[in-house]
Amino acid sequence: MPTTRKLVVTQNITLDGSIEMLDPWFSPEAEQDQDDLLEELARQDETNDAVLFGRQTFEDMRGYWPQQSDDTTGVTEHLNRTTKYVVSSTLTDPGWDRSVVLSGDPVEEVRALKEADGQDIVCTGSITLVHAIIAAGLVDEFRLFVFPAVQGRGRRLFPDGFVIPELELLEVKSFRSGVVLTRHRPLP
Repeated sequence: MPTTRKLVVTQNITLDGSIEMLDPWFSPEAEQDQDDLLEELARQDETNDAVLFGRQTFEDMRGYWPQQSDDTTGVTEHLNRTTKYVVSSTLTDPGWDRSVVLSGDPVEEVRALKEADGQDIVCTGSITLVHAIIAAGLVDEFRLFVFPAVQGRGRRLFPDGFVIPELELLEVKSFRSGVVLTRHRPLP
């Protein structure tokens, strides 16, 4: 009997709940000096074989990670071997190996990905897309890397007015940098 792939939203988030990076509270370069955090990211990468992006986040990632020739974080290697799905009605040529453009209805495209064979699908950044898949009830787990910073502005993880009555706490883990990982699963 086929099983549905798990869709995991992984976000870097400020203590006050912003996932939009308007101030310098997050930097991929800073993670290189955080062995305990990198070990956790590598552990999580073992369970997924696909990443899902909105167009803007995809273009940001494509403009940064493929150019990292001496990346010690492991992110470049993981992205190079992982299928990257980008939801876009305007992008035709992704210009990045192992990338697939999903140009149909975003909710239906993601629903179909979940039904396909494979490991977990991870969605990060992509605020508009994340809001759509949260509202559609497609997210199976939230992995939040909470940074010890308050931005005081910016878009939040959950769309305005959206309610999840209860989440199950799966894990809490702290890192030397002060970042705290929380994992939650929506309850049925």
